[in-house]
Amino acid sequence: MSLRTVAVLLADQAAVFEFGVLHEVFGIDRTAQGVPAFDLRVCAEHPERPVNLLNGLSLNVPHGLEGLLGADLVAVPATELREFSPALLTALRDAHDAGAIVLSVCSGAFLLGAAGLLDGRECSAHWMNTVDLAAAYPLARVNGDVLFVDEGDIITSAGTAAGIDACLHLVRRELGATVATTIARRMVVPPQRDGGQRQFVDMPIPECTGDSLRDVLQWMSEHLETEQSVASLARRASMSERTFARRFVAEAGTTPAKWLVLQRVGRARELLEGSNLGIDQVASRSGFGSAALLRHHFTRTVGVPPSDYRRSFSRALSA
Repeated sequence: MSLRTVAVLLADQAAVFEFGVLHEVFGIDRTAQGVPAFDLRVCAEHPERPVNLLNGLSLNVPHGLEGLLGADLVAVPATELREFSPALLTALRDAHDAGAIVLSVCSGAFLLGAAGLLDGRECSAHWMNTVDLAAAYPLARVNGDVLFVDEGDIITSAGTAAGIDACLHLVRRELGATVATTIARRMVVPPQRDGGQRQFVDMPIPECTGDSLRDVLQWMSEHLETEQSVASLARRASMSERTFARRFVAEAGTTPAKWLVLQRVGRARELLEGSNLGIDQVASRSGFGSAALLRHHFTRTVGVPPSDYRRSFSRALSA
């Protein structure tokens, strides 16, 4: 299909950044760089009055819901609303039924869910919203790990920068890699991040809820490069192995091995972000011993290999 007419559907309490993402990709004239011109229509239910955005801002919108008619793409930015007017939902459904692709950024997925467009489909949203999204629309298959989900005529993305990834993915899908790369270069963002890449949620490292193991946990975190068997840790805690293992799960919320892996992955992330150390050195300093073991645990925990993580998040490389 063509991708020429893009309608942005603004509900009240829309997020400014996510609206800005859609405008940055589809609303700037880049024809001089070989990017096809987009006809961007910003639409709202009541164009006669300003739309109330988040943080006390408002925006005058030139188009009403009729602006969705004939659009190749209807894009919905994040919104704090969870209930929507029948007119808004009908207009979105009608546009989709007429052949428009529908794309949501972050919590904009709630509007798609309310319109019934997520029923029976895999979808995504910001990881902080996925539990509520799944509860509100139990027929949707909510995936909180990924950056975006492409279901063909429905594309849903996670929060903030993942909306950029979803938009560029759609441009690449419909208009080719050259156009997508040109837009990305002007935006100074990576031209492609795979949608199946996990959202980079901070890994919650279980904290100790009691006092008996606090000193042992501190020693473990300060000696990640050291071999740490349950037997040696039990001796340090002056307990039998069985008592130590049972007490560890009760107070730390997980097993010693899993707790240690999370600590070591966390250390590896710090080294990948803030140093130029080679992967072998990162593996050694984080306690994994070998690059192969680092890659195994890092990829399983974070969702991407250490080298890919470094390319996306290294402060040392971007300095």
